[in-house]
Amino acid sequence: MAGKYLGENVGKLGFGFMRLPKKDAGFDLELINRMVDRFLEAGFTYFDTAYVYMGSEEAMRETLVKRHPRDKYTIASKLNMMNVMKSEDMQTVFETSLKRLGTDYLDYYLLHGLNAMTNKRCEELGAWDFVKKLKAEGKIKHYGFSYHDNPENLDAILTAHPDAEFVQLQINYLDWDSEDVKSRGVYEVARKHNKPIIIMEPLKGGLLADENSTVSKVLKKADPSASLASWAMRFVASLDGVFNVLSGMNSMEQMEDNINTFQNLKPLSDDEMKVIDEAVNVLKSIPRVPCTSCNYCVEQCPQKINIPALMNLYSNYLVYNSTANSEMAFMFATANRGKPSDCVSCKACEEQCPQHIEISDIINKMAPLYEK
Repeated sequence: MAGKYLGENVGKLGFGFMRLPKKDAGFDLELINRMVDRFLEAGFTYFDTAYVYMGSEEAMRETLVKRHPRDKYTIASKLNMMNVMKSEDMQTVFETSLKRLGTDYLDYYLLHGLNAMTNKRCEELGAWDFVKKLKAEGKIKHYGFSYHDNPENLDAILTAHPDAEFVQLQINYLDWDSEDVKSRGVYEVARKHNKPIIIMEPLKGGLLADENSTVSKVLKKADPSASLASWAMRFVASLDGVFNVLSGMNSMEQMEDNINTFQNLKPLSDDEMKVIDEAVNVLKSIPRVPCTSCNYCVEQCPQKINIPALMNLYSNYLVYNSTANSEMAFMFATANRGKPSDCVSCKACEEQCPQHIEISDIINKMAPLYEK
């Protein structure tokens, strides 16, 4: 993007505080301190958190805000409308974020995880007017939103709210042409509206950087010296209109690898894009569990196990050979429901399955994988 643009001074790599390294029962603050210092030393300044990332805002206060001058970094946090029951709650959520962070303003504030349904809630409760008011008061410098939905609904939101200064999108090479995430489609809509883009999930929660993943063989064969993460990062960082790429780093090794990629950023060549296409095709060719989510099995399960949700999780494990990025999905699948270890192998589910899936066998394989 020619000329002055949003985020030009932040550096293209962003430090996401959603997947921080853990130690004992909390965060490894000593390690995070070193990571924060190295990130700033390398010339990057964009730090991302959210009200709903448990302990993340407080960790940012301890490792960043208390330790570095406020004009040396930028902070993005988010307002999740699921925490808002009435209009007044938005002010409470925002002030709570400021208190947790130990700052009196935010550089970027996002309406969190918008789709058609949550944006309807934003409209009804006046969330767009709220963020405009915060900017007018100097409490935030810029506002935008993160988005999880189809291109059509994104187009509708940006048409209704041309004042949104940026949009955060899930984009990676695997989701680029996928039927569910539609990364290419939402990217093209954002470009049509000339909105600066922040990239989230460039590694699909770490799945595209897992050495045990099926894509590892394809990418390592093409370039043994390049990290798996660098392929994914270069794919998204080279897209026009992108001003920041978030990475949920939790080790110094990941930090150094990303710094090396972004300080020596090179667009993927045509031959490298063919390698990416090969990797995607390999992943797509791996058979998934043929569950259609008909739910016939669920009614028969004496343990009330959410079988279709677990079948989808196990399919992802088969494709990626990894359980990375599955913690939240597993938590939702088993909330107030049976866990894989609760299965008694009665096979009542299998008697009802139109696809003749060996459900009990799969469920029993999942217990040691997901209940660690």
